[in-house]
Amino acid sequence: MEGNMRWVALTAVAPVAWGTNYFVTHEFLPADRPLYGAALRALPAGLVLLALCRRLPRGAWWWRSAVLGLLNMSVFFVLVYAASQLLPTSVASTVMAVAPLTMMLIAWPLVSERPRGTHLAGAAIGLGGVCLMLLSGVKAVSVPGVLASAAAMLVSSFGYILAKRWSTGVDVLASTAWQLTAGGLILLPVAAGVEGRPPALSGPTLLAFGYVTLIATALAFAAWFTGLRHLPTGTVGLIGLLNPVTGVLLGTVVAKEALTLQQLGGLVLVLAGVVLGRPRRADRRDTGRMPPHPERVRGPRPRAVRR
Repeated sequence: MEGNMRWVALTAVAPVAWGTNYFVTHEFLPADRPLYGAALRALPAGLVLLALCRRLPRGAWWWRSAVLGLLNMSVFFVLVYAASQLLPTSVASTVMAVAPLTMMLIAWPLVSERPRGTHLAGAAIGLGGVCLMLLSGVKAVSVPGVLASAAAMLVSSFGYILAKRWSTGVDVLASTAWQLTAGGLILLPVAAGVEGRPPALSGPTLLAFGYVTLIATALAFAAWFTGLRHLPTGTVGLIGLLNPVTGVLLGTVVAKEALTLQQLGGLVLVLAGVVLGRPRRADRRDTGRMPPHPERVRGPRPRAVRR
């Protein structure tokens, strides 16, 4: 159990980092260049991880990297970038909070992980908490922004489970590097054809891209895929609810926003949903690891077979 909790703590790095990404993208990155924004997020992060692991894909992983890079990085990053510019952080985070339920339903047929009742209850409670925290006082909502956020949630949920299915026996750092690099390479020519020249980057913009690349992408995705390798999908999905919690706390600390009783109540519900999804001893069979050798059961010795 202590080992599982260590994986939970590591996985939590991802949604916390992603919770800051909406704010950084909205405040510091160019609003009219989603393709370049996504490419400059994915490719440098992939190259950094590739330099660390020093491994290239082999065999089927050449095309698998392209497929996963397209889903988890190229399409996902563009949609998230657009949603971050079109929607308030609260609305974008709320739409993404449906991801735990989506991931559980996709994992059932793809990796044979049937969702537990506690996972489903945790997802419902957590989603209610997110709505309670974030949806008060929202006046106008961009329909294209909501559609972009919902599409990002669906694409990434499918891509994450596909990565979990394919990545058994492959180094997590290497597979993450391959996905990010492939996603960035796919995006660059598309960005050049659609958006023309790369945007001019000021000092604050470069710093923002550095944070998004190293922390909210390279570190976050390595932690997230490690969690998917070692924990049940339902648990990982519920840990992802820490994303909107981070957004609320960031607004309180950075923007000096008051934390209302409604937000506090929603925060408690989200944390309760995450706790419901905590791994149990029975979850060992979901992690892909062999359980410890069972104790020998005493009984009558088998009779020798006469030949």
